[in-house]
This record gives sequence, C-alpha cells and structure tokens, in this order.
Amino acid sequence: MGRQLQQLTPPLIDFIENQKMFFVATAMEQGTINLSPKGLDSLRILNEKRVIWLNLTGSGNETAIHLSHHNRITMMFCAFEGDPIILRLYGTATTHEFESKGWQEHIAMFPDIAGGRQLVDVQIDRVQTSCGMGVPVMEYKSQRQGLLDWAEKQGEEGLRKYWQKKNSSSIDGMPLKKS
Repeated sequence: MGRQLQQLTPPLIDFIENQKMFFVATAMEQGTINLSPKGLDSLRILNEKRVIWLNLTGSGNETAIHLSHHNRITMMFCAFEGDPIILRLYGTATTHEFESKGWQEHIAMFPDIAGGRQLVDVQIDRVQTSCGMGVPVMEYKSQRQGLLDWAEKQGEEGLRKYWQKKNSSSIDGMPLKKS
C-alpha cells in the first residue's frame, strides 16, 4: 500500500522515466484549482529532490500564473500498464521564463520542441506512493502531434503574440507576475 518518503528512490525514478504523461496541480490562496495533463518528452529528473519540465504553450497558462503568486505544486504519475502505482510529488516550484537565465541554464536538456514557454523547476518536499488498483489498464498508441504542428506554424513571433494575448492572466483574471 501507500508510503511517504522524503525523496525519490531509484525504482521511483525508473517509474517516472517510463511514464508517457503526468499531471500537475496548482492553486492560489483564492480562485480556481488547476489540474493539467502533461506529455511529450518534457520532463527531466535532476536528482532525488528535484524535477524540471518544459511547459508548452497552451490555451491557458494557469500553472505558471498560479506559481507566480503561490509556489506550491503537486505532480502525479499513474501507471496505466504494469504494476498499479500512483506516485505524487509535493513541493514548491519556480518558473524560468522563455530565454531567462534559468531557461538558458536548463533548456539544453530537452529536445527542440516548438512552443516551449517556461521551464518549471520543482523542489520536492514529500513523495507519496499509493496503489493504483482503480486506474484502468490502457494501451499507449502515440503522442498527439497537433500542438507541435500548431506551435511550429506560429513561429517565435506568433507565439510571443499569443502568449501576450492568451497567456498573461488566469481564468480568474489574475496576472502573470514577472520575476
């Protein structure tokens, strides 16, 4: 059954590296809680207490906006095949905006993916495992290509305009605080 740890173990790192998707939850003190699925080759484990992922352009920017106001975060990984495991990472996160110093320091770890807008750098405070016996067994077919095709078509200038128009405030009207 479930257990709590202070950091990732080698088997849990292997588990994360074999997942095709993960989920991220953030919230400010007031307003809507955000829960987002993430995929593609966008996550790296820096060590047993730290992970980082490339946050891609989407219809909203809730994760980064929430983190700019209140830096708490939860990440969840579910086994959709193999042993039934759910893994949660609790911690705090910092965003490194496109082309910032933090971005420049870490972006080389990721493939060149059109639409990257931030790197989300998570410091893990607690790790929790639990059984995933209620999670269905599902077969992976492929990654969707639509987001990548759209971002590629926009080009860098088009993405910057989109970020300004669609990604500068939350669905609750809170602005993205620039660091």
